[in-house]
Amino acid sequence: MSAPTTDQLPVVVIGAGPVGLAAAAHLAGRGLEPLVLEAGPTAGTAVREWSHVRLFSPWSEVVDPAAEKLLAPTGWVRPDGAAYPTGGDWAERYLQPLADILGRRVRYGATVTGVARAGRDRIVDADRTAQPLAVHVRTADGGEERISARAVIDASGTWSTPSPLGANGLPALGESAAADHVSYQVPDLKDPAVRARYAGKRTAVVGSGASAFTALAHLADLAKEEPGTHAVWILRRGIGADTFGGGEADQLPARGALGQRAKAAVEDGHASAVTGFRTEGIEQEGDRLVLVAEDGRRPNPVDEVIVLTGFRPDLSFLSEVRLGLDERLQAPTALAPLIDPNVHSCGTVYPHGVNELSHPEKDLYLVGMKSYGRAPTFLALTGYEQVRSISAALAGDQEAAERVELTLPETGVCGGAGLFDEPEQTEQQSDGCCSAPAARQR
Repeated sequence: MSAPTTDQLPVVVIGAGPVGLAAAAHLAGRGLEPLVLEAGPTAGTAVREWSHVRLFSPWSEVVDPAAEKLLAPTGWVRPDGAAYPTGGDWAERYLQPLADILGRRVRYGATVTGVARAGRDRIVDADRTAQPLAVHVRTADGGEERISARAVIDASGTWSTPSPLGANGLPALGESAAADHVSYQVPDLKDPAVRARYAGKRTAVVGSGASAFTALAHLADLAKEEPGTHAVWILRRGIGADTFGGGEADQLPARGALGQRAKAAVEDGHASAVTGFRTEGIEQEGDRLVLVAEDGRRPNPVDEVIVLTGFRPDLSFLSEVRLGLDERLQAPTALAPLIDPNVHSCGTVYPHGVNELSHPEKDLYLVGMKSYGRAPTFLALTGYEQVRSISAALAGDQEAAERVELTLPETGVCGGAGLFDEPEQTEQQSDGCCSAPAARQR
């Protein structure tokens, strides 16, 4: 029996999150065979880790059209378009049903450990593009597998790689040693064990985006019930007129309200702000922790530290393919100028597709949050448009691939703030254009 040609091989999609599953739906709709590899045990594994956090986007903006076409014949009913789902709602009511429809096209417990061109490392030019891509996988039972693919769409997101505490982008001195008392996500205070960790304690919250706002608001609510609970808000910059977002003027009401809750936490004395603080180290003082700034300042000790300073892409398993990435944002070179958070909000990022997402390695694409590198301006709608365009290109429909089929809403009061739909944040920009403030997409 002859070996299959490259065109007969599956398109491997890395990650069964919102954009990865949307990619599979678009590929299937084009008559291409997707194979989704998910490291976790369920669809939306990473989304479930922030299941307690509510998105800023309503249901009408977080369901992909091609996915809905697959779901509709099963009797699936789209939730109320005006309602705002939590991460748990999104996973249970949309992502898992979509993965179930895709069936054997989705494999769980499959961790991608490497992607390369078959028989050629990144140096070799000879006959390179004629070879399939080779995807190396570690299975749930510890086994190893190599899958040949006609193309690879990496929708693995950034959830697994939170930015560290150090202001220079590297871990602060002592951060690893204090790991038992350092967290990188918004705490679920409805969980008794998590609640006990923060109740009656002083907690440093590091970050200036919507994730930090959420943590401050939750800790303020806890302080009303548990005396002694207090948040110390650590900011690299000062507090200005735009620190808490647009309030009632924000066209995303949920985001505006969240900023006002964080503001109230400070004004009511449940949180105190330490500004202009660039963390260099973290020291243990008995059973408590002391943050140390680059200028030598040492605020009073705290019991816990919540670091909400953004996320970054994991590029380690792509070391043998040829990526074209912006040196600053770690986003595709052609995309980076369009998403620079110093210039753009989510509503001013031009919809983009296969042309902006292509790399020197043919038929390899980073999509979703991962395509944005360290820029926090991502919308789920943008990710759905990305994979629509890429799927069209892989099917040979270049006209459809280059056609823009998305009009992004102008969200208002964004300025240069970081905005996204998979919850993420940076220290330098406020975050959360359309959704929850603390997630990393798998």
